Amino acid sequence: MSPNALIKTAAVLIFLTALGGLAMAAVRAKVDRPPAWMAMGHGFLAAAGLTLLLYAAFTVGLPKILVIGVLFLLTAAGVGLYLNLTFQARLLPLPIPPIVIHGVLAAVGLILVALGSFGNFPGSP
Repeated sequence: MSPNALIKTAAVLIFLTALGGLAMAAVRAKVDRPPAWMAMGHGFLAAAGLTLLLYAAFTVGLPKILVIGVLFLLTAAGVGLYLNLTFQARLLPLPIPPIVIHGVLAAVGLILVALGSFGNFPGSP
């Protein structure tokens, strides 16, 4: 797979992850926590996209905008892991503030990754 295709595939996976995150936020608005299968699917998609981006970063390098996007996504992943291990796994209600922080960090990361992947910036694939 070419580096360009790898990065664009990762961006699409992150976008699909965001759609799942929006669905989980809608579920959380009605009940204490989303179903485990939804949370796991969200995490697996995020991990797949981040893995591809990190692989590209360490093998062929990434433009600066993508590196910053990956840093935002990694931070969002840390908050998501906190939510999962502290609340979801213990069947506790998910608190709204960390969900919002997780979503904002991930949204900024997604925008930067999308701009770096599909935008017309110097150094974009």
